[in-house]
Amino acid sequence: MRSYKLYLGFMLLLAPLFSMGKDQAVDLLTKGNGYYAKSEYKQAVAAYQQLLKNGFRSATVYFNLGNAYYKLEEIPSAILNYERAYKLTPNDEDVQVNLQLANLKIADKIETIPPFFLNQWWHKLILACSLTTWSVWGVVLFVIGFLVLIGYLFTQALRVKKIAFYAGICCLALALFCIVMATAQYRYFNDHREAILFSGAVNVKSAPNDQTKTLFVIHEGTKVKIDKREGDWIKIELPNGNVGWIGYSTVKVI
Repeated sequence: MRSYKLYLGFMLLLAPLFSMGKDQAVDLLTKGNGYYAKSEYKQAVAAYQQLLKNGFRSATVYFNLGNAYYKLEEIPSAILNYERAYKLTPNDEDVQVNLQLANLKIADKIETIPPFFLNQWWHKLILACSLTTWSVWGVVLFVIGFLVLIGYLFTQALRVKKIAFYAGICCLALALFCIVMATAQYRYFNDHREAILFSGAVNVKSAPNDQTKTLFVIHEGTKVKIDKREGDWIKIELPNGNVGWIGYSTVKVI
């Protein structure tokens, strides 16, 4: 299993915008990492959970929290937090590896239906960077392109004017591409509402009623896609295409 992360990354720069201060966030993360290093995993979980409770959410915190739960053999909680980290940094290799290792420990080994190759290519493209990265690059390239085009308007030299024009157009085109990728990734994660099962074994029903036929059984740690909700029931879909109904209280949404 990949070790815990020692950095806060880009989101640390935004910590003062939260209700807690940057120094407090760093102190809690350092404390949690210290507990983890001393194998005091319950205390590490408490420190990371306090960060989340205070409004500081980042892939690093979720990743470290997942590692602590993994060490405590609380696999559903580990998978839940790895999945939340993956949503924020889908291209992070450490998150991907640890998530795969955690999934090896659950009872259900469900084969995934291979997606159409164009859909697979598109998903890899939009998940190549995090939502934050796509968004930041979009804004930066837009500003650069705008400034270069302003320079084009005030430049007298013909050669420089041509270079500035084409450079500005290219920057604006790349900015638009980044914004499209950020929007596509946001919609992808919001359209694919998923959850982790937290009950030992759950009977999946053919309808939102305990008295209906049991279609199959799934176990804790399994990830399901939520299609819709009716009262205390949700209609789920598994990666192999099987669908059915389970109680909403048996899962935690990613």
